[in-house]
Amino acid sequence: MSVLLTNIGELVTNDPAHGGSGPGLAGGEGFAPDGIGIVPDAAVVIEEGRIAWTGPASSAPAADDVVDLAGRCVLPGFVDSHSHTVFAGDRAAEFAARMTGEPYTGGGIATTVAATRAASEDDLRARGRALVREMLAQGTTTVEIKSGYGQDIATEARTLRIARELTPETTYLGAHTVPAEYADDRAGYIDLVTGPMLAACAPHARWVDVFCEPAAPTAFDEDESRAVLLAGLRAGLGARVHGNQLAAGPGVRLAVEVGAASVDHCTHLTDADVDALAASWSGAASRGFAPEAVRLADAEAGHGRPADVRPGVGQPADVGSGDVRRFDVGPGAGLGTVATLLPAVEFSTRSPYPDARRLLAAGVPVALATDCNPGSGYSSSMPFVVALAVREMRMSPAEALWSATAGGAAALRRDDVGHLGIGARADLTVLDAPSHTYLSYRPGVPLIHQVWQSGTRAV
Repeated sequence: MSVLLTNIGELVTNDPAHGGSGPGLAGGEGFAPDGIGIVPDAAVVIEEGRIAWTGPASSAPAADDVVDLAGRCVLPGFVDSHSHTVFAGDRAAEFAARMTGEPYTGGGIATTVAATRAASEDDLRARGRALVREMLAQGTTTVEIKSGYGQDIATEARTLRIARELTPETTYLGAHTVPAEYADDRAGYIDLVTGPMLAACAPHARWVDVFCEPAAPTAFDEDESRAVLLAGLRAGLGARVHGNQLAAGPGVRLAVEVGAASVDHCTHLTDADVDALAASWSGAASRGFAPEAVRLADAEAGHGRPADVRPGVGQPADVGSGDVRRFDVGPGAGLGTVATLLPAVEFSTRSPYPDARRLLAAGVPVALATDCNPGSGYSSSMPFVVALAVREMRMSPAEALWSATAGGAAALRRDDVGHLGIGARADLTVLDAPSHTYLSYRPGVPLIHQVWQSGTRAV
């Protein structure tokens, strides 16, 4: 059955056919960080859950069903490439204390670890599912979910099993912080994370991540982080890095070294960090890292996708589909490292915002994500993140929207979401507004009118 969405006042496609920059163009020739491919007075045809046609409404082909959107703006569904949404408890008291002047140093993660270990699987599943539904209601159709609040084998594996019910974009973050029981045996914890914990978690994960932050005493230094990432790569996982959040450090350059798809936070960057990110896009295959030493399977094989994921109410559109299209996640993929910025964290912690303009000027593709978590930033709203990026990081409305859609897709090395090109998954968000600019022009206003997942209206 085909569906025609028509009378669209402004259609944002991120499609090169309409002058946009899809995720496949990130960092390459013709890439423009504000290239969102606008079509005015537009229409979209959906067939079998994918985009079949886009263009002027006056030229639209016939379809089995017609939906009149009354001049509203239509966007690709948001791609939230960084979240921590399977956990127990909250840290509202920590937030209140921080607002009175206590600095954030990462120590509060232990509170969530204790609560998550003690929680039942049903409680964790209910909390995670509720947060993903909340994201969906705000226009997010693809989400990445990390573990990291278990820090023991059983809880990390349980967290990832639950996350995999919600999304195929799951990340093993056993190296979030060093738990209290290993405070005097950091080497022992690295052995656990890279050995039996990894073996238990890798079947449920697509990615491995590490909190590389020497400025935080319970996070990980460069050598520890490298060991975690290389072990994950050998297990067939793609790499991601939390880096340079609290201070300048080795995280960004380590991410580039191992061919990570994304390095997240990027709040404190040196010139060498920015240069490394830019160079990763101009010569990803010549970084000095030997891909043959750590061979990765393509994302469609091995750990790329579980066989038992099924769709459910309030889940992102990619859940339950058998044909998720991705770029190779490996270090030999010829792709660079995306800088993923998380401004809701800076908002929640009263910290300096990342310098998005510096990255964009260097030609580094930027993604925006929520980092939804109970401690440093408990927001699930991508519209809020877009508004913060425009107001606080001086991104243009178009740049922020690209980063929240195609940028997130590039950070996940996905070519089927984040844009509305022909053949893309029909994940789209309809704003109760005439233009994408309203996301930052009217911050805090509930502008989401409809959300479509794989060609079916979900909100």
